[in-house]
Amino acid sequence: MDVDRASVEQALARAGCISPVEEADALFDAAGNDPTALVSMLERRIRGEPLPWITGSIRFCGLKVRVAPGVYVPRWQTEPLARLAASFLPPDGVAVDLCTGAGAVAMVLASAAPDAQVFATDVDPVAVACARTNDVDALEGVLDEPLPEAIEGVVDVLTAVPPYVPSGELRFLPRDVQDHEPTAALDGGVDGTDVLAEIVRRSPRWLRPGGSIVLELGGDQAVALGSGLREAGFDEPEILSDAEGDARGLRARRAGRGQPA
Repeated sequence: MDVDRASVEQALARAGCISPVEEADALFDAAGNDPTALVSMLERRIRGEPLPWITGSIRFCGLKVRVAPGVYVPRWQTEPLARLAASFLPPDGVAVDLCTGAGAVAMVLASAAPDAQVFATDVDPVAVACARTNDVDALEGVLDEPLPEAIEGVVDVLTAVPPYVPSGELRFLPRDVQDHEPTAALDGGVDGTDVLAEIVRRSPRWLRPGGSIVLELGGDQAVALGSGLREAGFDEPEILSDAEGDARGLRARRAGRGQPA
């Protein structure tokens, strides 16, 4: 296979890559001056393997996030949610990121408040190991189960990008996502809210009064979570929309007296 830049870009375009020029740049940078490595990387990408698995990293909110093969790839659509969550974290506060994956959101939180405590969890040991390579204090276990009891009731912000794609809609995801990325990081159950609802139910144990929960979701899932949020003691949630006006997340404040949030 030819490995000049033009042929690489053409091969990526034929494979259906949306940004072949940018992807070619990333592959050349990752391969250095090794044409054999470049060919191998190109072949992996043509087969649909996520680019960050091949190059080893992705930029997220300006940070370089290492992404190991098998780990859910952080999306740029999550960046506004991460920045919003970081705005609720005091300089010496406490944050929790559930379903952390590679640790991208936790990294943004830690970068915004270097003196804060930022804890992260994931059920996938591969993801936990990956997050730790990004200097994230990642703990292995189901949602909040690995968190230390010492932070009960003092967390300022709790974030999560959980699996929220309805099971019946997984087949509509891009083919490379279906073929390569971990289903457990995508499948949110019949209506996509199985894990979201469980996070809402568990979060009051950790959040201080006035603390915030910030969740990524889709469709009308914010509405579906409304009663659960009220039952868990949260104020009316704020729906976070993208540039097209579609719901991408929610922020809700735990009711009660506490520091301003």
